[in-house]
This record gives sequence, C-alpha cells and structure tokens, in this order.
Amino acid sequence: MQSHRIGNTAVSVTDVSMGCASIGNLGAAISDEMAREVLEAAWEGGIRYFDTAPRYGSGRSEQRLGEFFATRARDQFTVSTKVGRVLTPGAARAEAHGFIDPLPNDVHYDYSAEGFRRSLEGSRERLGVDYIDIVYVHDIGVYTHGEADNRRHMQPLMGDGLAYLAELKAQGRIGAYGLGVNESAICVEIMQSHPLDVILLAGRWTLLDRQAEADLVPLCARTGTRLVLGGIFNSGILAVGPKPGAWYDYAPASEAILEQVRELERAFAATGTTLPHAALQFGKTRPNVVSILIGTGNPATLARNLEMLENPLPPAALALLG
Repeated sequence: MQSHRIGNTAVSVTDVSMGCASIGNLGAAISDEMAREVLEAAWEGGIRYFDTAPRYGSGRSEQRLGEFFATRARDQFTVSTKVGRVLTPGAARAEAHGFIDPLPNDVHYDYSAEGFRRSLEGSRERLGVDYIDIVYVHDIGVYTHGEADNRRHMQPLMGDGLAYLAELKAQGRIGAYGLGVNESAICVEIMQSHPLDVILLAGRWTLLDRQAEADLVPLCARTGTRLVLGGIFNSGILAVGPKPGAWYDYAPASEAILEQVRELERAFAATGTTLPHAALQFGKTRPNVVSILIGTGNPATLARNLEMLENPLPPAALALLG
C-alpha cells in the first residue's frame, strides 16, 4: 500500500481507503462485531485512511470507527469526516436516509461556520480524536438540494463556512479540507473563488461515468487540488454487472445504462478481465488521484476488492481504460 500527500499539506493518505458508510448500516444492518471485523480486515490489508460522516447512521459509523481507533495509535491512521449536517438528539427510528437502525439523532443541514463548529465538535467526540486530518463539506450542490435550496445553502458556505475551515487549517486544528460530493459542477463553481486541498468525488469519474473529465479534472490538475474517488462501482452496477434490478447512481439502472454496462462487460471479457476489476483499476490509474475509496460491511468483499486493486490489468484491458 502506497501513501500520497494531499497537495502542499502535511496530510498523507493510503492509495486505497476505507469508506465507512456500510458500518453505519447503509442499506442493511450489521452487528458491532461485523463492523470491527471489516475494519480489522482493512487495517490488515494495509489501509490507513478511513472516511466517515455524521450522516452515516446518524453518527453510528463515527461511533464504531471511534471504538476501533481507540485500539490504535493516533499517528498510525488518517481520518476524514464531513460537515454540512448537524446531529441533535432525537427519537429512535428504524431507518433514516437509507441507514438502518441509526443512532437516535436528528439531522439538520447547516453550512455556516457555527454549523461546522457544532458538527466537528460532535464528530471529534464520537471518533474519540482531538484532530481530524481532512474535513469535507458534504453534499453541497444541486444534485442533493435542488436549485433553490442549494442557493440558500451556498450563502452561509461562501459567507463564513469555508473561511472557518481555512482558519482551522491555518491554526493547525485540521490538516486539509475540501468537498465530498456527487457532482462536478459545484466543485468547479466553488473553486473559482476558493482554493481546495482535496475533493472526494463519488461516482463522477468512473469506468461508466466520466463527467468529471470535461472540466473538473483539468481544473484540479492546474490548481493542485487532489482527488479521492468514491462510488467507483456507481452504486453497484459495475460490481454485479448489467443484471435486472442493478443499481446505478442510487437507483435502479435504466435500460440505457444497462446497455452501456453490457458493452463494457463484453469488451473487457474479450481481454479476460472482469468488470469490477476494470472498474477498480480505472480509478487507481487516473492522474492526480491520491486514493480509491472502497466501502463494504463484509470482510470477504473487502479482501476481493483489495486483491483486484493489487493485480494490474493485462495490456489489452488497460488500453480500453483510455
């Protein structure tokens, strides 16, 4: 496992990272024991960068990750979490935003400096750390909020939210900051007026979806903003293939997407390569990418993905990546 530095900061991340939405019970509940097992498997596999967020199980992911970190020296791992949502005590519920059996917290959007302060205070407590290496502004943009609500959220973000994160970084209270989003356009918009260290981009620079190549990727190359790639399987379809009911971009795939995936699967099969292997290696071989984020609640799935990341593609398959 190699490590890469985030721009001109002191933060380094392993080139494969653990996404911790699954240990927040995304889509299915797992036990505390299973969460520990998958985190142990990630550590044994060489992963030292772990990404989480308050939204993941309304704090459950951060809590479980904090319990794991309690058995590790602080200088042995890098952790990122997110701001933009603030948790407050609420009623217990069976499901919230796709997360099963979340902690009894309500989730509220707040992109102001005060909202960021409150969010980080709660995250540090759940994670059991005083210092967070990377802070991402979570889900700002039209993709999540729609046009009108996004304009409303952008006002506090550009007013004092990003300035607050810059101040924390200058004071040495965080190591780096950026955006954690599912769209390219908002990244380009914000970068016109505010520099970013790193962007966690989910699903927009993958074997199937290359939207980011039009504007964001070249902009990051010019500014030195590093990229962490999440959603490398586009919600699962690049892992399971073009099966009926396969998901793309958090919803069942359309027939047009299924046909695109069929074409990809046929092309890579002709080189003796599976679709998930090609999808993982696509991310790993992109320039300016410092880490590939993989997330699962199953140690066996994690081991399989790590093996595919360790094994390069044959030349014929590599040529298909572009």
